[in-house]
Amino acid sequence: MHQISNHVYANDALLGMVVPSKRLPNPYADFPYLLIKNFFTPQECHAIALNALADKEAVKAQLRGRALDTAIRKTDIHTLKAQHRTLYESRFAQKRPEIEHFFSLSLSSSTDIQVLGYEKGGFYLKHSDDSSELRDATGSTVGFKVVAPERKLTTVLFATSYAPNSSDNDHFSGGELLFNYLYDAHGNTITLRPQAGDMVVFLSNPYFSHEVLTVQSGFRLTLVQWHNAHI
Repeated sequence: MHQISNHVYANDALLGMVVPSKRLPNPYADFPYLLIKNFFTPQECHAIALNALADKEAVKAQLRGRALDTAIRKTDIHTLKAQHRTLYESRFAQKRPEIEHFFSLSLSSSTDIQVLGYEKGGFYLKHSDDSSELRDATGSTVGFKVVAPERKLTTVLFATSYAPNSSDNDHFSGGELLFNYLYDAHGNTITLRPQAGDMVVFLSNPYFSHEVLTVQSGFRLTLVQWHNAHI
């Protein structure tokens, strides 16, 4: 493992791979990702979750415009109400200076907000947001090819909360956000279990390859965007 922040290490295998979009935040930060607490209030999150659950026009998520193999990803895309979109954009504008300062970049454009719902059994296997994996004949990852260069930064806002034994639609069990190549000092894979209103911000490159573990119960709902930036 090689250290990339005060408390986080990366898999040494990355050092021998082709990673054309490699970029890391300030190595003296405690973590290489940013966690923004209380982006939305619990009441605002609850309203967004209720709207998603009542959404009769949800569609199955695709993979960069292609029909998706449900062995790779099982996710629904929901519609965001206009008032929630306006609220999100207002809050994001307030947090933008903090995000830009942390990652030493200037945001230039953003994708539309995707409202991603994971019900029981939902998941998303390991992937990088800006790249496709290159594999050898044995199926081992040997590098990455950039396929979405406009994705420099990823933001994930949680509208429901992780709870080990969820029993309602404002919580979920399972469904953790796991960073496949990142570890703590003891060699444990970095795994986040955010609460409703938390926004997780990380670079979109392969160092931050991640997966959504299978949801065991409840309803996992996130608002996701990808952002281009001047670096």
